Amino acid sequence: MNYESGENYLETLLRLKEKMGSVRSIDLAAELNYSKPSISRAVSVLKNAGYITVDGEGHLDFTEEGAKRANEIYEKHRTLKRFLHEKLGVEEHIAEQDACRIEHIISEESSAAIKRSLEN
Repeated sequence: MNYESGENYLETLLRLKEKMGSVRSIDLAAELNYSKPSISRAVSVLKNAGYITVDGEGHLDFTEEGAKRANEIYEKHRTLKRFLHEKLGVEEHIAEQDACRIEHIISEESSAAIKRSLEN
């Protein structure tokens, strides 16, 4: 699993947990439209990396490090989407799609600068 896809799984898990409370692998598969084997592999990688835990009933949860990372990714996403939409006038659905791509490659410095520009 590459860096970007790992971040996508963490961000999706975070959004699903906010919406549903409890999330299982099948929920990730449905949300991302990925096969069950792909999700199973990703969950295993994220678990081995120390980002998530899986209980006996298959419910996914974040470790402290995983929650921190997922929140960082999602904050970048929200900031980028808001910047593109509100400051630059990009249509909201396009800003959403672009933010999802940009969040994985933008530096922390640039992301922080964009966030500061939104606060002013």
